[in-house]
Amino acid sequence: MTQRPESAQSNDQGAASSSTPAAQTPSDFAGALSSLETLVRRLESGELSLEASLEDFEQGIALVRDARARLEQAELRVQQLLEQGGGSLMPSPLDDKSRENNDA
Repeated sequence: MTQRPESAQSNDQGAASSSTPAAQTPSDFAGALSSLETLVRRLESGELSLEASLEDFEQGIALVRDARARLEQAELRVQQLLEQGGGSLMPSPLDDKSRENNDA
């Protein structure tokens, strides 16, 4: 059995404690919300270093922005469904121009 040097082990442990579960943007709103809740729990624990807390905070801000964008997109889609005449509920694709107009 080969042992790794102690410095390599401590680097791995440091990376594990500072890595966050939200390193990648989740593919759906529920995943973003779940990742955000995990980050909040980690931040509230008070056990993170300043650097790890700042990393988690930055990732939390990114998750909030992503979740907000998803909600806005869903709101636009619902609005489009409700505005269609004849009572039919057929989704229509969002184009970039209609989204830009709604962002202003």
